[in-house]
Amino acid sequence: MTPFTTLTGIAAPLPITNIDTDMIIPKQYLKTIARTGLGKGLFSEMRYDEQGAENPEFVLNKPAWRHAQILVAEDNFGCGSSREHAPWALLDFGIRCVISTSFADIFYNNCFKNGILPVVVSPEDLAKLMDDAGRGANATLTVDLASQTIKGPDGGQVNFAIDPFRKQCLMEGLDDIGLTMVKAPAIGAFEAKAAAARPWA
Repeated sequence: MTPFTTLTGIAAPLPITNIDTDMIIPKQYLKTIARTGLGKGLFSEMRYDEQGAENPEFVLNKPAWRHAQILVAEDNFGCGSSREHAPWALLDFGIRCVISTSFADIFYNNCFKNGILPVVVSPEDLAKLMDDAGRGANATLTVDLASQTIKGPDGGQVNFAIDPFRKQCLMEGLDDIGLTMVKAPAIGAFEAKAAAARPWA
């Protein structure tokens, strides 16, 4: 998993409440268990029309936000079904951070397991960040996980809280498998000791 330390990038405003996982990645894209290639389906029902052509009014199709790495969204982002394809699609598109006032629990947990930072802010701070994001490519945000801050283009700063263990895992690029592998020497030593004590096993 790619570590998350500091991200400076374009933020796309998505002022929609209750964006569910089916909106993030519709059900027809769930046939694969591969984590790559899902970026093309991200928000597909909003990004494309029935003929598959891009909807020019959708934010991620507009030139200023086509290469956004941060999403600023309204309350209850990632609600709905528990599909892990949702963070996979965001990551494959290039989104490394989602900022909202609240997230659905399963989506929130899945983000950390896939190298995406979900940031919870107050409604007042979200309004400021949404305004910054609305300026497009000329107004980047800097998300610093170490200091737990988001800095706007005009020098403003928003602080956010995060669980220390999750913060450490993101900064070190450790998913569940990575966490296990960190303990590989201790696991190996235990198995060798057990084999010596019970050679018949």
